[in-house]
Amino acid sequence: MASNAPRQCCTVGVKFDGEPTGTTIQVGGKYEGYIAKPAPDTEHKGVGLLYIPDVIGIWQNSKVMADEFAARGYLTLVLDIFNGDPIPLNRPADFDFVSWATKGSTGDNPHTKEFVDPIVLEAIKTLKEEYGVTKLGGLGYCFGAKYVARHYKDGIDVGYFAHPSYVDEDELEAITGPLSIAAAETDGIFPAEKRHKSEEILKKIGVPYQINLYSGVSHGFAVRGDLSKKLEKYAKEQAFLQAVAWFDAHLI
Repeated sequence: MASNAPRQCCTVGVKFDGEPTGTTIQVGGKYEGYIAKPAPDTEHKGVGLLYIPDVIGIWQNSKVMADEFAARGYLTLVLDIFNGDPIPLNRPADFDFVSWATKGSTGDNPHTKEFVDPIVLEAIKTLKEEYGVTKLGGLGYCFGAKYVARHYKDGIDVGYFAHPSYVDEDELEAITGPLSIAAAETDGIFPAEKRHKSEEILKKIGVPYQINLYSGVSHGFAVRGDLSKKLEKYAKEQAFLQAVAWFDAHLI
């Protein structure tokens, strides 16, 4: 793998302040989405972002982050890739990720690629057909990074990962456009050897790429960091600006 499987650090974090201003929608008539729209005078016409979240799904932090991307001119859709079965914040250390991923919380709602891929395809279709998106960026946080990588072939033009998990080497090798990665210094899921392997793959396939390493932070910092701590706040904000600058340069 280019990154390892999720574990407890994928659920640990802090809730951000802010009042979400977007709208809950139905994607393909079956799946929940949260859409954040830019002001008409700031919108990058025909450009959209598909935000594929970590295991906590659509919640306070992903909503206010989508609003921040919209404030930068990007129509942004946060997608519920878990079909109503995300993991609540701060699970105990003995939480069974394997069971949740393969069976879901109820035993009949798996979160494997066979079930997640069709949800992502519905979202891409919705953005293109209902919202007029002709240039699409993919934001993949933790669990969501795998599905940004998997869907360049289906319409994602430019990608961004933050502390990715579950990405297979062949999935990374198959991307066809620019990719930026925000990595944490302390991360058992995307440790140094996985970062270096990812760099080798990206160099080999010849797409524009960027890998930024943030010191003093751990897995999840870009979406669940403690903003009361100066270093975590800095890293979270810079990882956001990294994504914006990447899309400004490669998507518009």
